Amino acid sequence: MIANEKLKVRRNTLPSRPMSAPSVNRQQFQKALADWYDTNQRALPWRTQPRLYRTVVSELMAQQTRIATMLPYFERWMIRFPDFESLAQAPEDAVLKHWEGLGYYSRARNLHKLARSYVALETKPGTPEEWQALPGIGPYTAAAISSIAQNYPAAVVDGNVVRILARLEDNRREFSGNAEAVKAFTPNAETLLNPEKPGDHNQAMMELGATICTKHNPLCTVCPVLQHCRSAANDPAELPKIRRKATETVEIDRLWIVCSEKILLHRIPLTATQLAGQYELPRPADLGIQTPTGKPIAQRTRAITHRRIREKIHACKTDNKKLSDTLHWIEIKELDAITLSGPHRRWIEELLPKHAQAKV
Repeated sequence: MIANEKLKVRRNTLPSRPMSAPSVNRQQFQKALADWYDTNQRALPWRTQPRLYRTVVSELMAQQTRIATMLPYFERWMIRFPDFESLAQAPEDAVLKHWEGLGYYSRARNLHKLARSYVALETKPGTPEEWQALPGIGPYTAAAISSIAQNYPAAVVDGNVVRILARLEDNRREFSGNAEAVKAFTPNAETLLNPEKPGDHNQAMMELGATICTKHNPLCTVCPVLQHCRSAANDPAELPKIRRKATETVEIDRLWIVCSEKILLHRIPLTATQLAGQYELPRPADLGIQTPTGKPIAQRTRAITHRRIREKIHACKTDNKKLSDTLHWIEIKELDAITLSGPHRRWIEELLPKHAQAKV
């Protein structure tokens, strides 16, 4: 914990702007929320064994990822990289390998860079502004780390908190996107913040949104702050009103080429902005050929933000002429040693037992 004069000054000057919902009593709300959190919080590993480093890792892992999904990754990560120093010293390939399957790999690279920057700093960060100077740390993550791990009085505003505040106020304004909604509700989040226990308060708000004040079918009858909510009898599931991007459908063809206990894979260039250095099933264009005719051996659909991606996998042969530098024959027994994007590893593991090797 950090306890210094800067924190005392910050607590005394915390914004006290009025809530747009005058029925919310700040002290009563804080107490009801805190009492509920004390007895109902999930026993998550970064809570049961709190440390600054564990908080940093959990916050970056939780971006764009469900808690249930990230838990086994978090545990494995802590065994391999238990502190800033061990992560800073690790090669990037090892870092990406331990992140494999979580997606959004820029988070892993940023976490790796952050560890190296943190270890090199003579004066460690202790405020949201100081944390934001490090790689991969935006306003939300900076507020979360500094409040939870260092008791700094900064309000955290994510989708869960926006949802709670919109429903407390019965705010039916339509926002153009998440960023606009976060900006609009941040003053109210600061007003409700308990500056004496900002970390617990922020975690309680996020926990309430994740388990009770959910996006669909909120559990209003067991909500600890129901008496403060103006939308409880007015269809709270409609809130917040945030305009979503139209769904975009993308179709991609992939090739399944297996020969002599090896599989042909495409390695994404290290200069790529996404998935750099990772392996995936190649596309026809990677081999300079047309998409094979006939029924694909598999078809998989996945969603990334507003994009719906439909990928068809075609069995194919190659004449084994000179391949481009991005194509590699990987021995099947060595697949665990390389970093594949999560979906591609699943597809390969599904298809290997089902399909005989294609002969060159």
